[in-house]
Amino acid sequence: MASTKKSKSVLIASTKGGVGKTIFTLDLAGIICSLEKKVLIIDLDLTSGGIALALNKSYNKSVYEMSEDLKNNVFEDFDNYVLKYNKYISAIACPKDPRDASKIDLRYLDMIIDQAGFIYDVILIDSNHDLGPTTLYLMDKVDDILFMINNDPLNLKSTRSVLAILKNLGIDNYKVLLNNSNNPFKDYFSMYDIKKTIQANIDYTLSTEFFIENIDRILMNGHIPTLLKDVARVYQKDYSTLLTIAADITEKRGDIHE
Repeated sequence: MASTKKSKSVLIASTKGGVGKTIFTLDLAGIICSLEKKVLIIDLDLTSGGIALALNKSYNKSVYEMSEDLKNNVFEDFDNYVLKYNKYISAIACPKDPRDASKIDLRYLDMIIDQAGFIYDVILIDSNHDLGPTTLYLMDKVDDILFMINNDPLNLKSTRSVLAILKNLGIDNYKVLLNNSNNPFKDYFSMYDIKKTIQANIDYTLSTEFFIENIDRILMNGHIPTLLKDVARVYQKDYSTLLTIAADITEKRGDIHE
């Protein structure tokens, strides 16, 4: 009997910049890699994405060229557009020229995600924090949305507004991650206050203990923090949280058997 895999697509979203979305996406990809699952990161932070830079990978073809080749019927091989980090982790970069962001036709973005679904176990999509057409399309397209928030009043206020909009639209396939690790000095509100402000539950929390002082140097050297030696031991609590998130994602992924 032939078997084709149908991947799980997850949008990593936020309503404000500076919450640690890109680093979290890389960390989660590292955890999924440790589970020996194939993961594709698609950088759809189209005007200021940094996945390729963080992986220390140069590229000539981005998601923009990929969509244009599909549009012009010259698309040949998915791998021609993919950055290979290791055996399990791959990425599609954002456009080099931010002006190309508005030129991407969502119909072809749809095709890219669908094709990736039969190659990878998990698709992680790093998005922009705006509510433009691309982000709204992605929210409707993906299997799950993971909203990242931090202990910041502006972020909490905007998150409450977006979650209220999603509720009105009948979109409930999201979970909320409180990231205290990217700025441990922001501790304005208690967990109770945060839940009350956003009027939603907190599904996962990364603690201040997961703050890594030399994170910029780690990324500039092309390393994914969760794949570094001793990270699981030194940051045991937060590594366990990331494992839980990865398990929640991969265990829901179904296989389609013909």
